[in-house]
Amino acid sequence: MEIDEQKHQERLEVLKRIEQYEKEKRWDVDGENDPPAPVLMPDKVDFLHQKWTSRIARRFAFAGATRYMKKILKNKQLIIEDVVGLENLSSVTTGKIISCNHFNAMDTFAVQYATLKAGIKKTDLYRVIREGNYTNFPGFYGMLMRHCNTLPLSSNMETMKLFYRAVEAVLRWDKTLVVYPEKAMWWNYKKPRKIKDGVFKMSFRTGVPVVPMFITMRDSEIMGDDGFYIQKYTIHIFPAIYPDPEKTRAENIAIMHKKNFEYWKNCYESFYDTKYDLDIE
Repeated sequence: MEIDEQKHQERLEVLKRIEQYEKEKRWDVDGENDPPAPVLMPDKVDFLHQKWTSRIARRFAFAGATRYMKKILKNKQLIIEDVVGLENLSSVTTGKIISCNHFNAMDTFAVQYATLKAGIKKTDLYRVIREGNYTNFPGFYGMLMRHCNTLPLSSNMETMKLFYRAVEAVLRWDKTLVVYPEKAMWWNYKKPRKIKDGVFKMSFRTGVPVVPMFITMRDSEIMGDDGFYIQKYTIHIFPAIYPDPEKTRAENIAIMHKKNFEYWKNCYESFYDTKYDLDIE
């Protein structure tokens, strides 16, 4: 196929930035060269679709997302090779938080694929997203970012108060919340990075478990138009990590953080048959 030289060069620049960020231990800086994001104000987001206009937009967004996911799977733009440990997700019938590594814009559809396989309805899955993804994206992708059960973070404190209320409501309703605790997206990066504690704070605050998920990848035989092979994903799901009410908040965060990272690290070493070599502290 014909390679898009501009896309190829952009990917090379992203990989170069990621390599530099790894050397500098800047684990939570995005590899993409995204423009500055407008601040998300409280009146610009309806977290729980309380307005009738939001509910209609949500219905159209989910219909569009379903068609799009079927299309990219059929065209092998998204390739799921295997899902391991589905029982670890399907066995948790209360609210839960999935913590997943973040390496591609398509990984949200991989998570959706796994949760559907685990018996979770598409409308019962919510996602925490970054502020810029909510305020900056135009067109079709912008519609998905704003209306497919997304809970955007914000640099505005009043908006964040609404965010935390929405998180608590979603988990109280026994829904599933996806969080990318590495914070930044590093394109096709295979190693686990430093995990932010926010996911474990949410777990302790609401009493729901964290279900660690780690997606590994390998080259397919299909070359993308950016000059890189499309990746085949294996989605690994691990046993739920529950907060311990007998322990303090700080103790829970430390224990849960360690368990989550150990699952990711061991999965990385086993799948790629290599030693994890990053000093993330």
